[in-house]
Amino acid sequence: MEKRRLGRSGIVVTDLCFGTMTFGSRNTEAEAFELLDRAYAAGINFYDTAEIYPVPPKAEYVNRTEEIVGRWLKTKPRDSIILATKVVGPAHGWFVPPVRNGTAALDRHHIRKAIEGSLRRLQTDYVDLYQTHWPDHDFGYEETLAALTELKDEGLVRIVGSSNETAWGTMKAEATAQARGLARYETIQNNYSIINRRFEDALADICRREKISCLPYSPLGAGVCSGKYNGGALPEGARFTEYLKGEGERQKKMGHRFVNEKSLATVAELGELAKASGLGLVPMCLAWSKQKDFVASTIFGATTMAQLEENLLAADLVLSADVLAKIDEITARHPYPLG
Repeated sequence: MEKRRLGRSGIVVTDLCFGTMTFGSRNTEAEAFELLDRAYAAGINFYDTAEIYPVPPKAEYVNRTEEIVGRWLKTKPRDSIILATKVVGPAHGWFVPPVRNGTAALDRHHIRKAIEGSLRRLQTDYVDLYQTHWPDHDFGYEETLAALTELKDEGLVRIVGSSNETAWGTMKAEATAQARGLARYETIQNNYSIINRRFEDALADICRREKISCLPYSPLGAGVCSGKYNGGALPEGARFTEYLKGEGERQKKMGHRFVNEKSLATVAELGELAKASGLGLVPMCLAWSKQKDFVASTIFGATTMAQLEENLLAADLVLSADVLAKIDEITARHPYPLG
């Protein structure tokens, strides 16, 4: 497994990161510990969580993931783990964040409250990477970055980053940090996968030129790239099976965004390529993400040990130039498959 620096910082992480957003909802604590122990034994040193996890965000179990990760963290040497978490920020209409009475501004008050809660639940005195979960464009960046700088100066966080940020927001934050002498976003954690290449339109070039590391989440298209939805299948217990069969209009919209004619056609062709190349589809998709020059670490999730083992097959996998070229050909035939 390769290791890479986060942005311009001194923090070095494995190029695979274990995302924990199902711990406390889809996974029990015992299951989470087994998965985390296996990832750690495989050499992964980078673990990502958030104050709002597990998902889907619900008031009855918000914060559980950090609590589980915190108890697991006590079983390992703290300096052997690079730990990332997030302050929620506004969700832009996706849901009302079930924290701090449903308010989620990225001002000094909310950021301070959030880090205090996260450190308590994680049972640690610092977080390696602290990220804004959603941007707060209406509020601006100066107070947000000033508050994050205070946390860094106090030793509560080592570096800061963003998540679900736009190209405009990334450059606005960078300009503000430079002009005011504030902590900069060293990373950006956005949705990026072989079936969602929108990040390449502008953000990839920003990352290269500004030395900001991309940390892709949903590198398997929220499970679509596993092929489990191919042919119209809706496997029992799968996330989008629940979304598409449920009554919530917002969840159905999300389900159709990921599971649609274009995405399934793309995955079907990718599956044929993987088979012809003697590769597993899941490892191929993860390796594709890892080999992007602007990516530092690819965040994957797993709810079962079988899924984790399949993901770990990507640890030392390097795709050939021929396979990479054929992937480009396939995705060019099905541009923007996520609605």
